[in-house]
Amino acid sequence: MQIIHYADAELIHAFIEGNERALEILINRHKDKVYTSIYMLVKDKYLAEDFFQDTFLKIIKTIKEGRYSEQGKFLPWAIRVAHNLCMDYFRRSRQNIPVTLPDGQDISSLFTTEATPLNIIEKKQVHASVRRLIEELPEDQREVIVLRIYADQSFKEIADLTGVSINTALGRMRYALINLRKMISDNQLVLR
Repeated sequence: MQIIHYADAELIHAFIEGNERALEILINRHKDKVYTSIYMLVKDKYLAEDFFQDTFLKIIKTIKEGRYSEQGKFLPWAIRVAHNLCMDYFRRSRQNIPVTLPDGQDISSLFTTEATPLNIIEKKQVHASVRRLIEELPEDQREVIVLRIYADQSFKEIADLTGVSINTALGRMRYALINLRKMISDNQLVLR
């Protein structure tokens, strides 16, 4: 049988044995799905290309170090590696995450005031406060908030990426918003 017809596990084994062509076939076989999953998260072509390269560099390193355990699920694992790299980026990002206040108002609407020095300082303080609150959320809730707000993912896409049901993803979002509202109230934050 020609190497191009090998299963993923056989290609990985061939790569471990020194066959660089096996890795090329493996990457070409899954590149569209991995790239698309990254692009769906970051919504930026150039950033997605960087993450795509980083994903396969991490995959290659993991395989070469003998830390990859084949369970017939290479593609889901590769997408999970890509997803984790994106989540690490979002966690480090200094972007704002809009949150709906208890009165239904979006926090971002509070930032559209005239750019006076005082307003700029207040805006930075609000942004920092919201970021700190989001960082205090449990990991699963924070992840859903980031995927929904930053990456504009549907709850079905979030469920697929995180390996949970749609109802679980919706529940995590609901609890995240409840927790954020409670933290805003408990900390007596004034976001206006």
